[in-house]
Amino acid sequence: MTTGSGELHRITDFAALVDLVGARDGLYLRYSHGPEADANTQSRDYESGLDLPGLSCTVLDPEPWWTRPLEDWLARQVRKYADLGEAEEDRYAWILTGRVTARGPDHEPLLADVEPVARLDDAVVSRARDLYRERFDPGRDSTSG
Repeated sequence: MTTGSGELHRITDFAALVDLVGARDGLYLRYSHGPEADANTQSRDYESGLDLPGLSCTVLDPEPWWTRPLEDWLARQVRKYADLGEAEEDRYAWILTGRVTARGPDHEPLLADVEPVARLDDAVVSRARDLYRERFDPGRDSTSG
């Protein structure tokens, strides 16, 4: 990881992400305009029009049932909402901690008392995409047989 003056640490390769998550519990991933933009806001359920009691994010800690490598879990989690970061040039992936206040409409954790940890470089997100395509069967579901 590297850091700039007053900026988030930047994770520049996928192995550094794996090391961080392997060494520290309670990390989450969010795609947005960043911690400063999110500091005085909360997520919204656009279908219902309701404000949510926290920022929606994705869990980076693997579940106890996950028996595959941590790299696989992280590739899947990073790619889960990567289209949000790709849709707008100034949105990006960043890692945070916080207190889970509830679950959103997609069962995602909603965080309050957020503390930014790091920002993912685009190369990390690209590597996650490549690993996901190599190691998973994207689009396969219970109807695929």
